[in-house]
Amino acid sequence: MPAIVIIGAQWGDEGKGKATDLLGSRIDYVVKFNGGNNAGHTVVVGDEKYALHLLPSGILTDGVTPVIANGVVVDLEVLFQELDGLIARGVDVSRLKVSSNAHVITQYHRTIDKVTERFLGKRQIGTTGRGIGPTYADKINRVGIRIQDLFDENILRQKVEGALDQKNHLLVKVYNRRAIGVDEVVEDLLSYAERLRPMVVDSSLLLNEALEDGKYVLFEGGQATMLDVDHGTYPFVTSSNSTAGGAATGSGIGPNRIDRVIGIVKAYTTRVGAGPFPTELFDEWGEFLRERGFEFGTTTGRPRRTGWYDAPVARYTARINGVTDFVLTKLDTLTGIERIPVCVAYDVDGVRHDEVPSSQSDFHHALPIYEEFPGWTEDISGARTFDDLPKNAQDYVLALEAISGARISAIGVGPARDEIVVRHDLVD
Repeated sequence: MPAIVIIGAQWGDEGKGKATDLLGSRIDYVVKFNGGNNAGHTVVVGDEKYALHLLPSGILTDGVTPVIANGVVVDLEVLFQELDGLIARGVDVSRLKVSSNAHVITQYHRTIDKVTERFLGKRQIGTTGRGIGPTYADKINRVGIRIQDLFDENILRQKVEGALDQKNHLLVKVYNRRAIGVDEVVEDLLSYAERLRPMVVDSSLLLNEALEDGKYVLFEGGQATMLDVDHGTYPFVTSSNSTAGGAATGSGIGPNRIDRVIGIVKAYTTRVGAGPFPTELFDEWGEFLRERGFEFGTTTGRPRRTGWYDAPVARYTARINGVTDFVLTKLDTLTGIERIPVCVAYDVDGVRHDEVPSSQSDFHHALPIYEEFPGWTEDISGARTFDDLPKNAQDYVLALEAISGARISAIGVGPARDEIVVRHDLVD
């Protein structure tokens, strides 16, 4: 049965949780396959708003099994804080599964992340300081701590000792920070072991058996394509593969299992952190989009950089991921704008580029070439079919579809879970 991948098709914060929720009643498993608690989903259920950072958004849907797969890095303190917060609000979290092969964020990863970023000065990447990058670095360097290590104290202690042999030299001699003791790290990690134990599974086996049994499995990417460590605006990227290909390696399923790739795009563009952003606005329209769209980070609260829709970025992400369907979110934010600019190409030193330049320098210097489309003033939050939208809003959606590389199958018209227009079925 179908394995469906949802990915961000810009720089993140596109509203992936809303798309996941749209599919929720037909999905059996929701899988987080990359990233950590450096990104978040905001999901609105009735009058309740839930901000999820590490947990898959499927945890809010009855009957769905949420899975934190092997490609994720897990901060156990954050995990249990989120679970306890949901339990206090009456959410059943007993179905959560966590891969035994997922890597663990420790206190020394968080410390190194923060001091390294400060050390970079003007060259800062804009990390959240939550230890994500250093944990992935340890994974690649083969000195990481995995979930399964928490259940063998001798192995855990050996691995922590090996990691701190090097890291304490770095902390003390380069960053002038105190050394971190092995005992304090081991004791902290072991304190979570017994509560964690019932959740731990071989997630690859679990998910492949689910697909064999005819279950619907949804893979939910953290971050977004333009932040992918290979295909994003490097080095201003995250530390994992947040593209559709990452769903296979990050969960242990074969790529031939994936039937549909759904890319989430806002009706405009936002970005958090440093790095190139051709359509970024520094005027009253940037502030308009920020305030109307409530563009502040779910995890950090940082104001997001805002800009107009970037069609070359959409085409790029459609190509990289094999996007079959786009979900266009926050169309309602544009209500009241008389003329809506859309970036259709770039000018780089007088040369027109219809696609995203492969050169970092060229992309950094790219100036947007805009086409403008008539706006609308009508409230669209009550629209439930495409024909319910004002003519100019319909024309805007159709224009974006024609230049973005895949069909637009659903349109977000408000923050609530039911404020969405569905044009094409996202499952069948």
